[in-house]
Amino acid sequence: MDTARLPFFVYGTLRPGGPNHDALLRGRVRAEEPARLHGAVLYEGPGYPYAVEAAGGTVHGEIVVPEPEEYAPLLAALDRLEEYVPGDPRNLYDRVAGTAVRDADGASVRVWVYVAAPAVAARLRARGRRVESGNWPVR
Repeated sequence: MDTARLPFFVYGTLRPGGPNHDALLRGRVRAEEPARLHGAVLYEGPGYPYAVEAAGGTVHGEIVVPEPEEYAPLLAALDRLEEYVPGDPRNLYDRVAGTAVRDADGASVRVWVYVAAPAVAARLRARGRRVESGNWPVR
């Protein structure tokens, strides 16, 4: 497994105002910056979205930079939240390295992002409801 200490790109319930933001990120991050992830689209899930890799798509979210001492515990907490276990074919999400673009200055930033695992992505492409704006509404 890649152990690079990349910032995270969040696009759903972990965004500011989302139900998992305060519980998992508040007080553990150094910065949160609005950004876009190109090459993916959003699909509705049961109360949360899935990013599915797709050419030409854009997902809106934030780049989250953890405090150095919080990195390992936050990575473990996010993997648990997303039910991600490296190499497990039952994963709903896979954590992959991607590139997000900061809204403020257009800079590209290498990030971890949780995308729909292949079997989930296939089901969503076949029968899912796409979030056309690429912007998951904070609820």
